Amino acid sequence: MRALLWTVGVVAGVLILLGLLLEAARWLIIIGAIAVVVLLVLAFVRGRRVVQREGAPRR
Repeated sequence: MRALLWTVGVVAGVLILLGLLLEAARWLIIIGAIAVVVLLVLAFVRGRRVVQREGAPRR
């Protein structure tokens, strides 16, 4: 009986840890996606600034 309780306890602990890791991975994916969007916006804005600084139209 004691071995069964230990087995159930270990399995429950593993499932809880797995759930926490999956939740953390989901948040890391969300944060990474936000970072990529911010990076693209900053690159676009800085690219437009460089083009405006040159001022001379290309021929």
